[in-house]
Amino acid sequence: MPPKLPVIALVAFDQISPFHLAVPCVVFGDRHPGAPGFDLRVCAGEPGPLRTTAGFTVVVEHGLEALRGAALIIVPSWRDPSERPPAALLKALVSAHRRGARVVGLCLGAYVLAEAGLLEGRRATTHWSAADDFARRYPQVQVNADVLYVDEGDVVTSAGTAAGIDCCLHLLRQQHGAAVANVVARRLVVAPHRQGGQAQFIEHPVPADPRDARLSGLMDAVRASLAEPHTLDSLAERAAMSRRTLTRHFRQVSGTTVQRWLLNERLAFTQRLLETTDLPIEGIALQAGFGSTAALRQHFRAAFGLTPTGWRQGFRAA
Repeated sequence: MPPKLPVIALVAFDQISPFHLAVPCVVFGDRHPGAPGFDLRVCAGEPGPLRTTAGFTVVVEHGLEALRGAALIIVPSWRDPSERPPAALLKALVSAHRRGARVVGLCLGAYVLAEAGLLEGRRATTHWSAADDFARRYPQVQVNADVLYVDEGDVVTSAGTAAGIDCCLHLLRQQHGAAVANVVARRLVVAPHRQGGQAQFIEHPVPADPRDARLSGLMDAVRASLAEPHTLDSLAERAAMSRRTLTRHFRQVSGTTVQRWLLNERLAFTQRLLETTDLPIEGIALQAGFGSTAALRQHFRAAFGLTPTGWRQGFRAA
């Protein structure tokens, strides 16, 4: 008999957004060549068929009993922040969390986790437009409205809409490595990895400006040469911009600074090398552009709470 697939429970509800429901489905439910399979079970705590915000209905085969055997439970959003979720759903989430399941709240799904008491004393995020309301209603939660997702280990929350894709790819990457997450990202035609700390809301997203093509080319060139000692001056010269113009335009397009983006790229490259090669840490530090193992360890621990060696050991153990 083939081995049992890991069970993932996805909580649907009446008046759900089709996009929010679809995000975990395409990451974990579709079969992607080169990626592992999952037993994704869409469930609901209310009778169906469930209406969507787009006007069609969804028939769900599972009830909340699907949460009992799931290692990962995803609440993809919530229909109304002012409406308390059903008591049965909250109880099932608490019970699953207590037995060791990882619980994820995408977008307004963070409200459901907060109502269940799973975010008390934790960091969390949600859609930027709801962050102030969320902070007022749940003062015991440390809300960060400026990030794509927050991973607290056993509970994870994400910002709105497309940030749910980033969060799901992050979960996939943690369990199965960069190569698998990249396979799925390519199939979905999305960025393979965006750090959770990247801004979720960009005031001036991708303006129609010829400098965009220069920035895109610059980013690709830097990714291909991370071992080089890139500086703001050298990058500005390469992009044929002043330091000030590059800094301003880079933030407008990417939502982060040049330095932060470069560090994130180096960290992501380090993760891939740790997961897919047997290179010594010293060699990885040089290839990723950190210059020394001490600098690599400092930045890696600050970003992930582990040493590079600990990351490699943990990934291979998983």
